[in-house]
Amino acid sequence: MPQQSKGSHLRFNPLSGEWILVAPKRGLRPQSEKTSPSVPDFLPSHDPNCFLCAGNLRASGLRNPDYKAAYIFDNDFPALSAESNSVPADHDGLIMAAPERGICRVMCYSPRHDLGPARLERESLRAVVDGWAEQCRELGTMPWIKNVQIFENHGPLGGASSPHPHSQIWATSHVPDIPKTEEALQRKYAETHQSCLLCDYTRLEISLGERVVCENEAFVVVTPYWAMWPFETMVLSKRHFGAIGEMSHAERDSFADIMKRMTSRYDNLFEAPFAYSMALHQVPSDGGKHPECHFHAHYYSPVKAASVQKIMAGYELAAGRERDDLPEDAAEQLRAVADIHYLDKARSST
Repeated sequence: MPQQSKGSHLRFNPLSGEWILVAPKRGLRPQSEKTSPSVPDFLPSHDPNCFLCAGNLRASGLRNPDYKAAYIFDNDFPALSAESNSVPADHDGLIMAAPERGICRVMCYSPRHDLGPARLERESLRAVVDGWAEQCRELGTMPWIKNVQIFENHGPLGGASSPHPHSQIWATSHVPDIPKTEEALQRKYAETHQSCLLCDYTRLEISLGERVVCENEAFVVVTPYWAMWPFETMVLSKRHFGAIGEMSHAERDSFADIMKRMTSRYDNLFEAPFAYSMALHQVPSDGGKHPECHFHAHYYSPVKAASVQKIMAGYELAAGRERDDLPEDAAEQLRAVADIHYLDKARSST
């Protein structure tokens, strides 16, 4: 493996066009603990006060059915509605607004209040992948929908408003900035190199090995060379395809498997529930051809240690992104823990 610089240096993110300042010596400074809302190891399988549990009343006054598998419903508090709103006029390019509409949905992974992706059975996670693919097919074929964004906020620090494991599906009438930038930079790379950016990157990371966390037949998880969050990872497909709906049956099984194994490693790092925000990135549904787009998933987390979290502040708000440690060290820590969840391992040994 090549030796990584222990001194401060810049790393380029080809998916965002940004440079990240890597400053390992900053990680040696004394830091006070920044505790987050605690999440107990053991939650009830059903919480009568949870808005997302089967059979319970939601905040909107609607009651959930007694669902037995993944359950999808329209968000009771959507960021967007299907009706377009009028907006103020443009003021010489200084104050600008534009109408936007969309559809926002929630997917509860299962009726189990206590089981997230790390502890769900693979069959249940496969049902989640199938549900995501069906939502992308349904929403993406609507003429006015240009992008379908699937994401999961996990844990209070990860932005979750409910502890019941769930993801969100936002379909919008425009392509948001982050996927738009990723698509444009992938297209530019393809035009310059006559190859796929993430295909080339996936092969490079597998050959180097130092940032690989785990892999299976169809996917590999790496801590990206340009990662800005402490334990940031990417799930990369080994085969080139652009959308979740293009996965084979075997690839859907592999994607469920890699999500379970990766999130188990997260929880096993500190033997505690690990907060993260996950996003799937795929081709936009704007009617265009995007052969350069390569399906992948991002996992972002502010967690640095059991009681220390990263906060974007100071230099990062004023100038640019910075991290205090090396992605290679994060990968080594993640490789060192098992991909069988510590709670399941403890139960199986009793």
